[in-house]
Amino acid sequence: MDMKILVFFAATAVALAVTAAPMAAEQAAPTLTAHSSAFGKVLFDGHGFVLYAFGKDSRGRSDCSGACANKWPPYVVRGKVHAGTGVKASLLGTIRRSNGSRQVTYAGRPLYYYVGDKNAGQILCQNVSEFGGLWLVVRPSGKLVR
Repeated sequence: MDMKILVFFAATAVALAVTAAPMAAEQAAPTLTAHSSAFGKVLFDGHGFVLYAFGKDSRGRSDCSGACANKWPPYVVRGKVHAGTGVKASLLGTIRRSNGSRQVTYAGRPLYYYVGDKNAGQILCQNVSEFGGLWLVVRPSGKLVR
């Protein structure tokens, strides 16, 4: 009987540790930073993943949903996004997506990830045409890298 109780408490502790990790990540303040890359200084999230803009988007509105958003996930946040190193706080903003989530914008452009960028610092889809527009990395000035 004592062994069953010990196993129960061990399993409970593991389950709590696993579920607490994502909650802690959600509470951490999202950040936008600028780092050097093969394309010069461009925007990255706080974990070092590059962010792209979609040439088909209108300023302040996303034209990427469904299959597009599966391949190019929007950079969504729950709280306030913070300007990190090399980023202008005055250019940061958010828009409301059709599902109610808040997507980060920079200089009015909605920002996205590319699912193929598996490691921090990777930029695998710069200047690629998909879903009716070009996908481009963004400079700290807000200009797109062509």
